[in-house]
Amino acid sequence: MILHGRIERPDDDSLGDLIQQLVEDGRNVAAAEVRLYKQIALYRIGKARTGAIALAAGGFLAFAGLIAALVGLVMGLAVLIGPVAAGLVVLAATGAIAFLLVRFGLGKMAALSGDAEEKAAISAGERNP
Repeated sequence: MILHGRIERPDDDSLGDLIQQLVEDGRNVAAAEVRLYKQIALYRIGKARTGAIALAAGGFLAFAGLIAALVGLVMGLAVLIGPVAAGLVVLAATGAIAFLLVRFGLGKMAALSGDAEEKAAISAGERNP
């Protein structure tokens, strides 16, 4: 059918319809990616669950052994310097070690925010798609 010198095609979609379809397709792709990453995370958690339980049990046993060793150290020192002083000496030593470990751990956790090299690579990637 010809109207005013143009050929109208009844099967052509309007620009609005095409944009609406594009938006809907984009939402579908985003939702599919979210579902994919969720499934990957659940799969990895399922595989790591037994390992995490074993690590936790091992950690608790190591902690119990450390407590037993510290109690033995306090009892051994108590003969030499008295029970209160022995407790304070062991507390000071373990407190200093714990403080150093926490400082070290916090320094390593700063890597979660990314280092300078990673930030430079990300910004370079954003500038050059």
